[in-house]
Amino acid sequence: MATDEELRAEIERLRAENEALKKPIRGKIFMKVSEKGALSVYGLGRFPVTLYREQWERLLGMADEIRAFIRDNDQALKKKE
Repeated sequence: MATDEELRAEIERLRAENEALKKPIRGKIFMKVSEKGALSVYGLGRFPVTLYREQWERLLGMADEIRAFIRDNDQALKKKE
């Protein structure tokens, strides 16, 4: 059987591990399915970008138009460093 000291140490280790898992990894972009069945993209900003499948498909279908818009409006658009 584990001693009280060993159990306390294990609890502290697990708490630290739990806290580390809660913190997002900066710069890493990842996706999850939301509770309502939408696709959420994390890591782009403070909050996730969440859209339903049809919305993502429409947006991705406009990829060339979005790139052209960014290129045409380069001077007006700010870049977050």
